[in-house]
Amino acid sequence: MTETSAPSRVPPERPSARPVVVVAGRPNVGKSTLVNRIVGRRAAVVESEPGVTRDYKALEAEWNGRRFDLVDTGGWLGRGDELTTKVSRQSERALGAADVVLMVTDATVGPTEEDVETARLMKRVGVPILLVANKVDDTNREGAAWELVSLGLGDPWMVSALHGRGTGDLLDAVVALLPEGDVADPDDERVGRDPDVPRVALVGRPNAGKSTLFNRLVGEERSIVHDMPGTTRDAVDTVIETEEGAFCFVDTAGMRRPSRTDFGTEHHAVLRALDALDGADIALLVIDATVGATHQDQRLAERIGVAGCPSVVVLNKWDLVAPEEREDVLAGVGDRLAFLGSAPVIRISAKTGRNVHKVLPAVREAVEAYHTRIPTGALNRALRDLQAKHPAPGARIRYGVQGAIDPPTVTLFATARMPADYLRYVEHQLRERFELGPTPLKLRVRIGGR
Repeated sequence: MTETSAPSRVPPERPSARPVVVVAGRPNVGKSTLVNRIVGRRAAVVESEPGVTRDYKALEAEWNGRRFDLVDTGGWLGRGDELTTKVSRQSERALGAADVVLMVTDATVGPTEEDVETARLMKRVGVPILLVANKVDDTNREGAAWELVSLGLGDPWMVSALHGRGTGDLLDAVVALLPEGDVADPDDERVGRDPDVPRVALVGRPNAGKSTLFNRLVGEERSIVHDMPGTTRDAVDTVIETEEGAFCFVDTAGMRRPSRTDFGTEHHAVLRALDALDGADIALLVIDATVGATHQDQRLAERIGVAGCPSVVVLNKWDLVAPEEREDVLAGVGDRLAFLGSAPVIRISAKTGRNVHKVLPAVREAVEAYHTRIPTGALNRALRDLQAKHPAPGARIRYGVQGAIDPPTVTLFATARMPADYLRYVEHQLRERFELGPTPLKLRVRIGGR
C-alpha cells in the first residue's frame, strides 16, 4: 500500500440499494462506538485496545425517516504489518462504495501523522466528507477540537459517541448529503434483512479456516484472513446469489474455551458469534482436519443443537492430512459429533477451493429439510407403518400432527408414556421416510385416550 493509491470507485458489491455512509479513520478513535450510537445498539465490538475492528461491517440505520447503510471499518494506516495492511485495504474497499464518509478523529489527542495520511486518502475518494471530532464530552474540550481544521477537511463536527453529545446534529448533516434512497415507513417493522434468505453461520474454533471458506463462498475478500488465531472479532454477513439460491453467510469469531474469553474483546466477540448462531437457519461447523475433532468442537456442536438449527460439518485443510491418518480423523468426528445425527461431513480445502462446490448443495438440502411440513395424512400413515413393524411396549400412538417447522416439530398423541429408545426409533423412521437429512426433528408426546 502506498500513499498515492486511491480507493476504487467501482467496488465489488454495495451492501444494498440504500445510500452508504462509511465510518473511517485511524485505529482507536471511537469509530465503532459512533456506529453503535447511530444504530442504537451494540452492533460492533468496542474495547479500549486499538485494532479491535478488522472487517468492514454494514448495518442498516435510519434518521429522520431516511434509511442508509452504515459501514464500520477497521482503522486505516499507511504502513504496518501484514494484518494491518489487510485491514487497511478492507477500509479502502469500503470507501469505494461510499456516498458519504465520516472521518473520525480523537479530539483529545489532536491531529496525528496517521490522521494526516488518512485525510489525504479521504480527499481522493470523491464524495462528501464530514470531519468528526470525537470524545468532545463537554464544552471544555471544544477548543482543542479546532486544531483538527489543519487536516483540510473543513470544520469539525464535535461529538461524544460515548455519551451521544452532538450526534443528532451530525446525522442531520449526513442525511442532507445523501442521494435519493429508502424512506422509512413508521409502520414498517422489518428487521433489516429478507426473512426468505436463509442465514448460514460459519462457526468453529479459532484458525480453523472459517474466514477463508467465507471468502471462497462469497467470492471476494470480505473477511480478513490471517494465520493468527482470533482474527475475526465481529459477525460479518453477506447476501450472495448462487446456483442454489440466495444465502446470507455470516462469518463469526472463533469460539475458545470460556476460561479464555471471560473478559474483554474476545468475550464480546464470542457473544456476537453465539447471537449469530441463535439467529441462523443452518450452521457450518468448520473443523481443522489437521487437528481433528476436539472437545471444543464437541461443545460447539452441542451449542448448535441447543440453537435447534441443522448443521453441515466441514473438515477443512483435508489436503494437509496424511492419507494414512484420514480414517482416524473421520472416526474421531463420528465419535465426538455423533449426536448431530445425519449431518453431512464434507472434506474440503478452503485455501485451494477443493470440494468447496459441495458445500452449497448440502446447505440448500439442509435448509429445505428445516422448512419441511409433512402432510397430516402421510405422517399418520408413517406412524401406523412403523408401529406395525415394531409396536411400543405397553403404549400406542393414536395419531400425530406437525405443529411447527424450523425445525419440524411433531406432537404424538399416545395412550401411555413411551421409553426414550422407542422415541428414537420413531424419529429415525420418520427422518428416513420423509428424507429430512441433517435437520433436527423434535418429538413431543401427549398422553390421553385409549
